[in-house]
Amino acid sequence: GDDLFLEHDLDFVTATLGGEIVVPTLDGEATLKIPAGTASETIFVMKEHGMPRLQARGKGSQKVLVRIIVPKKVNKKQKELLKEFSKLSKKKGWF
Repeated sequence: GDDLFLEHDLDFVTATLGGEIVVPTLDGEATLKIPAGTASETIFVMKEHGMPRLQARGKGSQKVLVRIIVPKKVNKKQKELLKEFSKLSKKKGWF
């Protein structure tokens, strides 16, 4: 069809807090807003960023599948902060 598919790595901080990412499109780069609490394997639809429709007006969509990347290495400070986050989250019953 006229839709395009893209896989994009997303850091866990942006997935948790939300933010913006820049993704390639046929027309250059575009900004995609990521809502807070985005789960891995979420698909975002960017309308009118796909292939031009043959014998019709407009374009298809670009579908962006995000995959959350977990760091393989963290330094001592990051480890302490993540442990504190986990501790606070368990107290609040978030997980």
